[in-house]
Amino acid sequence: VADIVIARQHGREEASKCGFSNTDSTLITTIISELARNILLYAEEGEIILECASENGRRGIVVTSKDDGPGIVELERALMGGYSTSGGLGLGLSGIKQMTDEFIVETGKGNGTILIAKKWLP
Repeated sequence: VADIVIARQHGREEASKCGFSNTDSTLITTIISELARNILLYAEEGEIILECASENGRRGIVVTSKDDGPGIVELERALMGGYSTSGGLGLGLSGIKQMTDEFIVETGKGNGTILIAKKWLP
């Protein structure tokens, strides 16, 4: 839990450096919380990388989550929402997808997971 708090704090700081408002920074910290929670719940270990980005004339933030966990076996179902293997509400990945401008998932059974969430400045 302490790791999630630290990740959120770093996320808020980085979002501010990238030019996001307090409201958007809160949204970004929510994305980070969900990604960090998934690492702890499913993989136990992993990392979250935060970086300001510039692409095609846009500026924003990229949040990358990497782990060596079991991978997401039913990715399509997980992205639809309402599907959970942990007994939760199943809103994590689908919620992150809705909060971001771009959401990329690389996963496979036994291969870990890389999630890339991009949020662009308005």
